[in-house]
Amino acid sequence: MTHFKQVALSHASRLINHGPTVLVTSAHGTARNIMAAAWSMPVEFTPPRIAIVIDKKTYTRELIAASGGFGVCIPCTTLAGLTHAVGSESGRTVDKFLHYGLKARIGPVLGMPLLEEGCAAWLECRLISEPHTEDAYDTCFAEVVAAAADERVFQNGHWRFTEDNVDLQTIHHLGGGNFVRPAGMFHAGDAAAKKP
Repeated sequence: MTHFKQVALSHASRLINHGPTVLVTSAHGTARNIMAAAWSMPVEFTPPRIAIVIDKKTYTRELIAASGGFGVCIPCTTLAGLTHAVGSESGRTVDKFLHYGLKARIGPVLGMPLLEEGCAAWLECRLISEPHTEDAYDTCFAEVVAAAADERVFQNGHWRFTEDNVDLQTIHHLGGGNFVRPAGMFHAGDAAAKKP
């Protein structure tokens, strides 16, 4: 007897998307915005490059196209409510930074707004122009030009999720406003090998 049931294709991506939910910040001139994105991933090590899905019709995408850059902030569990809120409304009519009282620092390379309070890390990214895909796909490719992380949760190039830093752990969107955080971190050498 199998416990497997068919999954609707509209939910198939959730089976592999356990990466952290991120906040995408953008700015051009005096305009700025912040939105949530659940689909982001690294694509190259050197130079560091990422891919992130941002709907072509969003205000954020317009600002990114105009400025050529954006920020990626990785919120902690304490910002789950804010993350859901900024991901559920448009910034075309309201400055979400002012509306939610967000204090952003200015990125060191591109001048993008970046959040540190309530976040585990941030990346400042330069958009990689992909003319043959920009009209067809929502995926943006970018090179990371600066990055920083809270050393209480990221040390020596590795995440460190423990019981003493639960509030600093990343959040992962499961759909419908539901999130989960990492828990029970263990090393592969410590786990007993089990046959399926």
